[in-house]
Amino acid sequence: MFENYYTERIKNTPSSFIREILKVTQRPEIISFAGGLPNPISFPQEELKVSMNRIADKYGAKIYQYSTTMGLESLREFIAERYKKIWGMDITIDNIIITTGSQQALDLLGKVFVGDNDKIMVEKPSYLGLLQAFCLYRADFVQTKLDDDGLNIEDLEKTMSEHKPKLAYLIPNFQNPTGLTYTKENRQAVFDVIKDKDMLLIQDDPYGELRFTDDERIPYIGMNQTKKNIYLGSFSKIVTPGMRLGYIIADKEIIKMVETAKQASDLHSNIFGQYLISDYLHNNDLDKHIEKIKKLYKSQADAMINSMDKYFPKNIKYTRPKGGMFTWVTLPEGKSSTELFNKAIKKNVAFVPGDPFYVNCSNVNTLRLNYTNADTQTIEEGIKRLAEALKEI
Repeated sequence: MFENYYTERIKNTPSSFIREILKVTQRPEIISFAGGLPNPISFPQEELKVSMNRIADKYGAKIYQYSTTMGLESLREFIAERYKKIWGMDITIDNIIITTGSQQALDLLGKVFVGDNDKIMVEKPSYLGLLQAFCLYRADFVQTKLDDDGLNIEDLEKTMSEHKPKLAYLIPNFQNPTGLTYTKENRQAVFDVIKDKDMLLIQDDPYGELRFTDDERIPYIGMNQTKKNIYLGSFSKIVTPGMRLGYIIADKEIIKMVETAKQASDLHSNIFGQYLISDYLHNNDLDKHIEKIKKLYKSQADAMINSMDKYFPKNIKYTRPKGGMFTWVTLPEGKSSTELFNKAIKKNVAFVPGDPFYVNCSNVNTLRLNYTNADTQTIEEGIKRLAEALKEI
C-alpha cells in the first residue's frame, strides 16, 4: 500500500542475502557456515570487564555523553601509531575518522562519492555488503576477474580502458568471499595500471591481521605513493564486533567530507564503545591477543580443508586460505550453488550461495564457507553433510 511513497533507490536495493539466510540458520540443529562471525571465545571478555570499570571510574559522565563526530582522540592516536609502526604511514589523527563498523564506512563513502550511474570497479566476486551499500546510491558496478594471485591484470586494463571507473573497491588480504590474497607482484602490477588514472582506490582490510603464517606482511596497493588511497579497518575481527567500531584512513580533505556525511547520519559512533576499546588497547598487548585468534582460526581452517579433502567429490575445487575467515568453493560448470543450498538445508547445514557476491548473476556455481564460528568436530560433521548434498546434485 506504500509503493508510491518509496524512492527508486530503496526499491532497487536488495535486502541483505546473508541476513535472510541467518534467519534460517537460527535453528539449533543447523550447522551454519553462512555468517562471517568471529568466534565468541576469541573475545577478551575479562579484560573488557576491567576496562569497563576503569573508564567508569576515570571518565564518569563523559562515557555517556554526546561526543565529537571524528571520534575519540586516544583511539585515533592508537590507530595512527599502529599504522606508522607497521607500514610507515605518515598520518595523524586528522587522517582518521571512527565509524560505526566498516559497513558505515562504506555507506559514508557512498554518500560522499557515488552518484547516479557512477562507474564503480569491484572484484569478481566482491563483498556483498559493499554491493548493497553502493547500490543504494545507484552505482553502476563493473566487475574485474580475480585470479589466484589477485586481480586479473588483462581484465583490469580492459576495465580501465572501457569504463574509466570513478572508484575501485578492493579487499587485498584474505578477500571476502574467496579467502584469496593478492601477491606482492600482483599489487605492484595493479598499481602500475591504475596509478595515472583519475580514480580513487578504496582498500578494505578487516582480515589483514589474521594471517596464519609468519610470512612478511605485504604492503597495500600503492601505499605511501598516492593520496588517492582510502583505507578501511575494523576492530570487529580482532577485539569484538558488538561495539561496531571501524575507521577510515584517508587524505584530510576526504576525511572532512566524510565527517560532514557522518554528522548527517548519526553525529558520532558509540562513545562508550570508543572509550572501552581505547582503554583495552592501551592497557593490553593487542598483538599477543591476535596471535591467540590466529592460532584458533588456523585450527578451524585446517579442520575444514582437511574435511573437504576427505569427503568432497574430487571434481569440487576450493581455495586454501592462509588467513581470514572464508574459503570459496567452485562446483563443476552448470551446477547451481542455490540448488545445493536447498539440498543442504534439508540436511541441516547452511552456507552462502555465490549469487549475491556478483553483479547481475544468478544460479552461479560458487559458494562461500565460513570456518571461524564452529569447533573442529562440528566443522567435520557439517562438511560431511554438505558432501552428501553435493553427491545428490
